[in-house]
Amino acid sequence: MPTFALRVMLVLLVACGAAGADAPCAAASPAATSSSDAPGTNRIETFSTLAASPGPGNAATVPATTGPATTGPATTVLASTGPATTAPSTAAAAGAGQSAVVGGARLATKGLVVDYGGARAPRLPDITASSFVVADAGTGAVLAAKDPHGQFLPASTLKLLTAVSLMPVLKPGAATVATALAASAEPNDAGLVAGQQYTNDSLFTALLTISANDAAVALAQAAGGYARGIGLMNATAARLHANDTHAVDPNGLDAPGQYTSAYDLALIARQALASPEFLHYDQIRSAPFTVKPGKSETLVNQNTLLSAFPGALGGKVGWTTAAGATYVGLARRGGVTLIVTLMHCPALSEITAAEKLLTWGFGADGKVAPAGTLVAPAAAAAGAPGAATGSGGPAAGAAGAAAAASGSVSGDSAAGGAPVPTIVAASFTGVTFVVIVMAIITTRRQRARGHTRSGR
Repeated sequence: MPTFALRVMLVLLVACGAAGADAPCAAASPAATSSSDAPGTNRIETFSTLAASPGPGNAATVPATTGPATTGPATTVLASTGPATTAPSTAAAAGAGQSAVVGGARLATKGLVVDYGGARAPRLPDITASSFVVADAGTGAVLAAKDPHGQFLPASTLKLLTAVSLMPVLKPGAATVATALAASAEPNDAGLVAGQQYTNDSLFTALLTISANDAAVALAQAAGGYARGIGLMNATAARLHANDTHAVDPNGLDAPGQYTSAYDLALIARQALASPEFLHYDQIRSAPFTVKPGKSETLVNQNTLLSAFPGALGGKVGWTTAAGATYVGLARRGGVTLIVTLMHCPALSEITAAEKLLTWGFGADGKVAPAGTLVAPAAAAAGAPGAATGSGGPAAGAAGAAAAASGSVSGDSAAGGAPVPTIVAASFTGVTFVVIVMAIITTRRQRARGHTRSGR
């Protein structure tokens, strides 16, 4: 091939190669510079001193506020009270295209939000709670809420997140050996003995019937280590767009930097409703539990909604002195499934309050205009089936959930443009085309010159 042609080809190759390198960089730049809502990073804006010290990244603290306020039938915005309340989350779910407040702008209020729409809709009952959400699990419509994005201590309602995060990666029949850390969890509800083997099935039963704190620690450790179990929980929260939630322990016991909101608990509960495995454990009324050979006990479900409220599907009770009573209630009637979440209620009032809100919700659903919506989870990362379907082992589930939450999956579109691999492929295709054309031209010139020489 003549030197001139080689030089031309070299210049074109360099130019096209530069274009191919710049294109993916330019396309990836917005995604790389956009902030991701990493678990535990700048999630909480204010945190009450009643809830211990704030975690890393918290902007400021506020003094402990007064006790929970009583909600009334009025639709006016009420001042938010109670411990550990914060400004609402302003982080939009990645790629969801919704307003700055997850679930809709009207959910930014710290007071009461409900749109009766007309005289047909029943008025909200009087209940005492610092925060609550009533939502239709099927449609995602938020029927009513009070301070839905206020961040509070979760108490044992956090075990819903523990369950939906760890069930996909732990086989029910597999054995888990209790460690000293698990056995020392206080209160030691199930009575785990260090060194004793327990099936994951029995541990999930203890977790969701008697709210066993030691079982929660054992399950987190079984997922590949305590820190990895907590990481799975925070990755699941991020995938669900539960941006008001950060887990520090798996059982919900008070810990600095640990918080959730009534809205986030509704998102987590909606995910739990989609899991037959979760519903199986959550609806167990009583079950035997072997503490060690020769010693067993009977686990009795603490959630009295199951026996007291027609159509009850389950839920979770929570309580600590600082958190007050927290609660998630689930029920279905006439093809409608409702979720009620409550934060910071007076002791022993949470289930009664949930029954009132559920009754109101079944009467108001379809009559009140939605105050907001429960957003859909982020799509699972390609190639990580455990992230969304629950198939695969702990590694698949953790990697898939983390990748979906961070948005770092290779091949994601950036700034609405073509995916990075497509741009790169296009660049190389252009280079190949130029090389082929130049080769054909050069070959024809060589053949022409060859024929001329032969004719001499």
